Amino acid sequence: MNKSPSNDDLRVFINVAEKASFAAAAVDLGVSVAYVSKRIRALEETLNTRLLHRTTRRVSVTEQGEKVLRRAKQILDDIDQLFEEVAQTRQTPRGVLRISSSFGFGRHHVAPALAALTQQYPELAVRFEVFDRLIDVTGEGFDLDVRIGEEIASHLIARKLADNRRLLCAAPAYLDARGEPQTLAELATHECLVIKERDHPFGLWRLESAGGEKQIRVQGRLSSNHGEIALQWALQGKGILLRSAWDVMP
Repeated sequence: MNKSPSNDDLRVFINVAEKASFAAAAVDLGVSVAYVSKRIRALEETLNTRLLHRTTRRVSVTEQGEKVLRRAKQILDDIDQLFEEVAQTRQTPRGVLRISSSFGFGRHHVAPALAALTQQYPELAVRFEVFDRLIDVTGEGFDLDVRIGEEIASHLIARKLADNRRLLCAAPAYLDARGEPQTLAELATHECLVIKERDHPFGLWRLESAGGEKQIRVQGRLSSNHGEIALQWALQGKGILLRSAWDVMP
């Protein structure tokens, strides 16, 4: 089976040919003369041709060597250019990036961040989609999913961006009319505004207190799959809402 010449051997050959000396090439490359001689011999064996005429005073390139010299320079120039292009691509993001997220967080936080990202990197294009369900990142062709939650499939690479603290909220009008619950159990007797989210069970709130984490089953006459709708109901005094701090702080 034919072997391809190594890039290192081609570089050694070019150096010897340009300097017309094994010793000068060895000094330039920072290696021994024996190493240079070995690499030239290996290259000639690989190509099955004599590349250099060797005398006690001078090294000259054979006719076949001239052809190899021209091609070797072209090959190594192409390789060097390839590395430069790849390095530039790594330094400057470019191409199309497909990103997904949920409705509310995607609209209020991810979308502005992506606008700033494309302004910083003009060669980058972003296709951003929001869903009310948990997506299959690879199966649906996305590069990145910015999601809220802890359940991450084992085949995905996940990085935590921030804590997501959730709060129980209610408008003063609701609390004036129904009173403020003093225990978690009392939530069962209140109007709770339930949101159907992508990967969370409907009507099941996970809450933390001094006694640890508890799961509370809640219900109410108003529910939605859209957090902003439930937030508006809460502001109108329609019930108690469990919502992320990033959404209710304003």
